[in-house]
Amino acid sequence: MIIDLTGTTSSEIASALLKARRNAGSPAMGMVGTIVVVVDESSHHDAMKAANEAGREHPSRVLVAILRPGRGEGGLDAEVRVGEGVPGEAVLLRLHGELAKVPESVVTPLLLPDSPVIVWWPGGGPKVPATDPLGKLGRRRVTDAAATRRASVDFPARAEGYKPGDTDFAWARLTPWRALMAAALDQYPAHVTGAEVVSAKGNPSADLMAAWLQCKLGVAVEQKTSRGPGLTAVRMFTPAGPIQLSRPDGSIATFSVPGQPDRPVALKRRTPSELLSEELRRLDPDDVYAQTLACMVEREAMPADAKKVSAADRRSAQSAAEKAAVRTAVVSGKAASSALEAHAADAKKKAPSKKAVAKKTTAKKTTAAKKAAAKKPVKKVAGRS
Repeated sequence: MIIDLTGTTSSEIASALLKARRNAGSPAMGMVGTIVVVVDESSHHDAMKAANEAGREHPSRVLVAILRPGRGEGGLDAEVRVGEGVPGEAVLLRLHGELAKVPESVVTPLLLPDSPVIVWWPGGGPKVPATDPLGKLGRRRVTDAAATRRASVDFPARAEGYKPGDTDFAWARLTPWRALMAAALDQYPAHVTGAEVVSAKGNPSADLMAAWLQCKLGVAVEQKTSRGPGLTAVRMFTPAGPIQLSRPDGSIATFSVPGQPDRPVALKRRTPSELLSEELRRLDPDDVYAQTLACMVEREAMPADAKKVSAADRRSAQSAAEKAAVRTAVVSGKAASSALEAHAADAKKKAPSKKAVAKKTTAKKTTAAKKAAAKKPVKKVAGRS
C-alpha cells in the first residue's frame, strides 16, 4: 500500500502508518529498529532500495529524508509504503524551506520506541557525524567516504570528532580483507618486515587498510596505485616470502602463502545493501575503527620515507618466494609460472642425465682396476738349467 501525503505533519504520517498496517492485516510491529537515510533527490531511489533489501534480514522502519533548505515557507510532503515488496515500513520525507534546517523535529516522532536507530548518509556524510542534527538521534552513524564529492576525505577531522557508534562503508568493505590477512598470520606465523597496499587512486579503503596494518604490525606500510577497481592487492613481506591477497578483477582473489600453492578466494565487491546489513548486525561501538582513525592521523604526520618498504626486505621476500614456488612446483609436478618453468628448465639442463652418470661411474671403476693391476707385484718363474 502506498499513501501520498502533501503538506502533512509527523502526526498524520504516524496515523497513516497505523492505518496501512491494519489494512495489510498486521497491526503488530515486528521491526527491530529504525533506519534514517539522509539523501538528495537524485539518489533517493537507490538508497531506499538498498535499505529495503537490508531490511529483509533486519525488518526495520525506513525513513528517507530529502532536505530542501531554502528561504521559502517550510513544508512537509510524505509517501508511506507498507507491503509492496517492503519487508518493514518505508516513509519518504521531503522537507522544504525552514523545516529542512530542523529535520530532527520531523523524524523524532516517527522513530520506533525502545529500538536502535541507525543513521546513514549514502552521499558521503558530514565531517563529524555525531554533531549532525540527525546524527545525534542515531546509535550508529554510517557514512561512505567513497561517495564524497571531495578529492579526499578529512579523516583527521573524523578522528578528532569521533564518538562511539561512528563507522564508514570504506571500513566495512575491508572486513573480508582484514579477516583473511589476520587468518594468514594465525595459520602461518611469521615475522612481518613490511607491508604494501595496492588500489585505485584516491581509494579511502586503501588508506584505512594501510593505517590498520601499520597499527597492528608496527612496520612500514607502502601504498601503490593500480587501475582498480577499488582495492586490488595487500602484501605482507616476511623472510620466507610475501603473504599476498590479490584481486585484480574485483571478483575473484588469489591467496598466496610461502611454501603453499595459491588458492582462489571469492572476494567480490559488495553492494550498499550488503554493507548496510553488516552494520545492522553489530550495534556496539567499533573500537578497532576508532584506533585505525587515530593511527591514520599519526601516519599522515610521518615522513614519506617512513612509509616505504626497504629494498632489502622486498628483495629478500621475493627471493624466498621464488625458491618456495620452485619447491612447490617440483612437488606438484608443474611450475607455477613461466619464470619458474624457465628456472626449472635451466636446472634440468645443468643436471647430468642418468646414462651419463652411469657411464662416468663405469669409467671410474675401470681406471681404478687398471691402476690396481699395475701396482700388483709380478711373480718370477725359475727357468730350467
